[in-house]
Amino acid sequence: MITITASEFYGILKEDNIKENELAALAVDKLIKSNKKVATAESCTGGYVSKRITDVSGASGVFECGVCSYANRIKNKLLGVSEKTLSTVGAVSKETAGQMAEGVRKLADADFGLSTTGIAGPTGGTADKPVGLVYMAVSSRGGTRLIKAMLGDAEDNSREGIRSLACSVILYYLYKSI
Repeated sequence: MITITASEFYGILKEDNIKENELAALAVDKLIKSNKKVATAESCTGGYVSKRITDVSGASGVFECGVCSYANRIKNKLLGVSEKTLSTVGAVSKETAGQMAEGVRKLADADFGLSTTGIAGPTGGTADKPVGLVYMAVSSRGGTRLIKAMLGDAEDNSREGIRSLACSVILYYLYKSI
């Protein structure tokens, strides 16, 4: 599992010479060139990853499905997240993120499945699961990459700031996975 903070993520973007606002276009372009498709399963980002992908012209050739699974029953019923996972480790966990990404990839018969589940705030955080904690996953037929993002250190650590940054992080790891 990759663990990353907001400041570490911005450092990686700088090293890779990538602008945050270019991530969706870079990922879509790479998907088009490799003839691959992606699907999303979002909780805390509420469809924002899907929006960022579909903001890119040509995305219809690589994106067919986005599921906003805010409720646990939808995570279970539609994406196949096990009831045991939800009752023991909860919706905000690496296990749930992995099962969400795998579930949406299979549901859409896509090459990649992305997921986000976390605590965007400003309420809902605990000592174990603070505001800014977002678990994500990139699932492919070759396996699932799990990401634990601790985004509370972001310059904009508002609810919108955390959601936006979480989208950028998962788009970056999609780009790197293609």
